[in-house]
Amino acid sequence: MSVSPASPLFDLKSTAWWLTALRLHVADAAALGAALDERFADSPGLFDDEPLVIDLSPLRDGEAVPDFGALLRHLARHRMRAVAVQGGSEAQMAAAREAGLPPATEPETRPEPRPEPELREVEVVRDVVREVEVIREVEVPVPAAAVPTMIVDKPLRSGQRVYARGGDLVVLSVVSFGAEVIADGSIHVYAPLRGRAIAGARGDVNARIFSTCMEPQLVSVAGMYRTTETPLADDIVGKPAQVRLEGERLVVEPLAVN
Repeated sequence: MSVSPASPLFDLKSTAWWLTALRLHVADAAALGAALDERFADSPGLFDDEPLVIDLSPLRDGEAVPDFGALLRHLARHRMRAVAVQGGSEAQMAAAREAGLPPATEPETRPEPRPEPELREVEVVRDVVREVEVIREVEVPVPAAAVPTMIVDKPLRSGQRVYARGGDLVVLSVVSFGAEVIADGSIHVYAPLRGRAIAGARGDVNARIFSTCMEPQLVSVAGMYRTTETPLADDIVGKPAQVRLEGERLVVEPLAVN
């Protein structure tokens, strides 16, 4: 499989398993190792032994099978711990299993919304007066309980992870380097944000990340991410700012505070 020099050999995406997916665009383990070295040379320890899924879907229609043993060694150099694979052909998945990587299970899915109840007409006959009434029976659906916003009022230290399932997350204290905050909705940090923040974890493109002191290790909205290897502008770093999606582009911009 030929790849032009400008094409990335891999990319990283947030997934519904709360894990990062390493999506391979080539099977050459040596080339991938060199690309990892170049990409993360200035970010040692960025992943801090964080588990990830290897996504083989771009390679599924080809015959190339990665050398998973070599690939795992390259990942270990950058403290990236592969725990599963997904999306590969039968031969690719078999090779992954031989290297000790099981197939990733399907992510949790949300129940399908209940269909609107149909109106039913019931004919009632009264023998005495021989009249006919039409009664409309209407089932009134009970609205699903709103998911409350999760509020964390204590500092989050390196290695700690908080996930607000189905809603927003509000943090009232510092998110230290190496800590991780995740929400299916938006994330609000009313203190320095120095760790990882992942909003819209299940694909909500309208989710945002807010902080009164934006100094993140990594920010991600609906799978699009940005790390410290792309420095923030001077009018953003350490100041109130927000992160949002504009199409498929992640935008980090100052937050006006009156």
